[in-house]
Amino acid sequence: MSFSASPKILQPLLLNSPRSNEKPLFFDPFRSTSNFLGSRFRFPSISKSTTRCRSSPVVAVSDVVKEKKLKSGSNLLITKEEGLVVYEDMILGRVFEDMCAQMYYRGKMFGFVHLYNGQEAVSTGFIKLLTKRDTVVSTYRDHVHALSKGVPAREVMSELFGKTTGCCRGQGGSMHMFSKEHNVIGGFAFIGEGIPVATGAAFTSKYKREVLKEGDCEDVTLAFFGDGTCNNGQFFECLNMAALWKLPIVFVVENNLWAIGMSHLRATSDPEIWKKGPAFGMPGVHVDGMDVLKVREVAKEAIGRARRGEGPTLVECETYRFRGHSLADPDELRDPAEKARYAARDPIAALKKYLVEKNLASEQELKAIEKRIGEVVEEAVEFADESPHPARSQLLENVFADPKGFGIGPDGKYRCEDPKFTEGTAHV
Repeated sequence: MSFSASPKILQPLLLNSPRSNEKPLFFDPFRSTSNFLGSRFRFPSISKSTTRCRSSPVVAVSDVVKEKKLKSGSNLLITKEEGLVVYEDMILGRVFEDMCAQMYYRGKMFGFVHLYNGQEAVSTGFIKLLTKRDTVVSTYRDHVHALSKGVPAREVMSELFGKTTGCCRGQGGSMHMFSKEHNVIGGFAFIGEGIPVATGAAFTSKYKREVLKEGDCEDVTLAFFGDGTCNNGQFFECLNMAALWKLPIVFVVENNLWAIGMSHLRATSDPEIWKKGPAFGMPGVHVDGMDVLKVREVAKEAIGRARRGEGPTLVECETYRFRGHSLADPDELRDPAEKARYAARDPIAALKKYLVEKNLASEQELKAIEKRIGEVVEEAVEFADESPHPARSQLLENVFADPKGFGIGPDGKYRCEDPKFTEGTAHV
């Protein structure tokens, strides 16, 4: 796969432009033969008469990106230093998740574990552009988001093992990664849960700057979620609130085309999610989520807009997961030909090819990174395996504000310390 000098992104609706003379295009998702949902369809603009309440047009992020590229005159989308950082982060995500699969099947992890293989370009493309003060809100597929934000691999692995050395002291597990130090505030098991939290985090940034007069507060929030979430009410409510208050947030849709076993094309009346951005008065962008350099270009502008106080952006990254929905999913519903087609567009292999062909890195340099990351992940497993399990007294922490009468008996002791407390429950 080769990378072009500028991202191929669909234009959002320009709400104040005159009506196009072209005939409307009606998209039947069940009959479409397009390999890429948004790659062949452009929709006419809405007339002024339907948008008379708007005082300014919605500008396409992609327009700004293309303009910058034309001015720069450079064919390189990334420097050597940036390229190596991006490659290392993507390798870390892939190797870590592959190791998680091994540990899960060896009985080291329990419950549902959702892996991120194939989607690394999205996490790396966005999160590696953030500062430590910026906030990331994730989903149940959150391991790699935490890693990209700087949470050490040993802490993430320990959390997956349910050990006290995990980033949540073993109480969160696979779907609830959290790190106050790195401003990762979830990990949420239910779809859509994290979007209101992310919107609140963005409001905090705006409040600090405009009300508390903290002039140096330029913090941005990234809200990650999938295509299945985009039919939920929280999504629409938060788009409205973020646009209304011009909050510093980027809504990142990781559209991997499948909501567990439900095809995106069968579940959504209009599969082009990016178009919902202009409907709420914010830019909406569609980008190839298998191409980390294109994702980075869009992310730079969207994050920059938020940091400058210009409000939110909705970015739809069309990507694909290389494994089943979770490690408990036999992945029998997706067409093998579809899986093979996306596997051939592996984002890590594409970046490696670009770096070598543009003389930004040698094969030896990239192999050295792969070797080092392999050692980091191996050490993380050893650390997690040797770490202690949480004490029984930790069971009720962060559950009840006042656990008396619930987890604490009349004698003031934790009920869980009573040997009979877990009678009748399964022991692993």
